[in-house]
Amino acid sequence: MQSEQRVEQLIEAARQAMAHAHAPYSRFAVGAAVRLTDGAIVTGCNFENASYGLSLCAETVALASVNAQGRLADVEAIAVVGGAMDAEAEALVTPCGRCRQIMNEAEQMAGRPLAIYCATPGGDRMLTLSVADLLPHAFGPKDLGIVPDRTS
Repeated sequence: MQSEQRVEQLIEAARQAMAHAHAPYSRFAVGAAVRLTDGAIVTGCNFENASYGLSLCAETVALASVNAQGRLADVEAIAVVGGAMDAEAEALVTPCGRCRQIMNEAEQMAGRPLAIYCATPGGDRMLTLSVADLLPHAFGPKDLGIVPDRTS
């Protein structure tokens, strides 16, 4: 388990990433932050497209950035912060189904349980989850007989 200070640092990085969301269509901004085993943090935010199906979720952007660095095996925790832009009430956002599947892939490739922290933008509420909480009975690399390469 990570210290409270490290969790708050990760959530703050997700909050900062949320500020860069490109969400002119839904007006729903999401930021994600991924902590690696060496303490490095990689962030992502949602990136919408006028052709809605081409939009990218914050969690997917962050994990794809980690993978582009060759560090998917180093993921240890993910924070997600989001909500409607300019809304008075704050939502506690959890990852969508696609992001849950991508987190499952990252967890299996890392070979360790990942902590998933979902928090409100203002920080008044936080939910700590596991990939298994988010996606019970998940299908992933192990089901295909793929053994993770943990050389990074």
